[in-house]
Amino acid sequence: MKAHVSSILLGVRDMEASKRFYTEGLGWKIKDDYGISVFFASDGASPVGFYGREGLADQVGVSPEGSGFSGLVLTYVVRSEARVDEIMAEAGKAGATILKPAGPLSWGGYGGSFADPDGYVWNLGYSARGEDQPYAE
Repeated sequence: MKAHVSSILLGVRDMEASKRFYTEGLGWKIKDDYGISVFFASDGASPVGFYGREGLADQVGVSPEGSGFSGLVLTYVVRSEARVDEIMAEAGKAGATILKPAGPLSWGGYGGSFADPDGYVWNLGYSARGEDQPYAE
């Protein structure tokens, strides 16, 4: 696995209020608004986006409240389901805690998640949808 972040997703409690803060307050430009998630123009850097806090927590297999979920998930997008499986296996061997084993996702993609030894959550994913995926590899 490379030292790369495909996108930064912030689990938010109020999508509209968060959009207003970043667009009106900070001047960020929305690149894609999918309703359940929003991504901002990144000027070539790792994209930053929002996802509903409860939905994002569910996607990676943690509770949206209390300990275990800070509202931040580091996402690593790859080009195949097989690569998701390989990285999940590598992470498990390295001592990661598997939060959600790799498998089909509710939105149609494929992925899984793990926490590193310090508890930082990594979400691995693959999707056959879209041609401009933020591939890490």
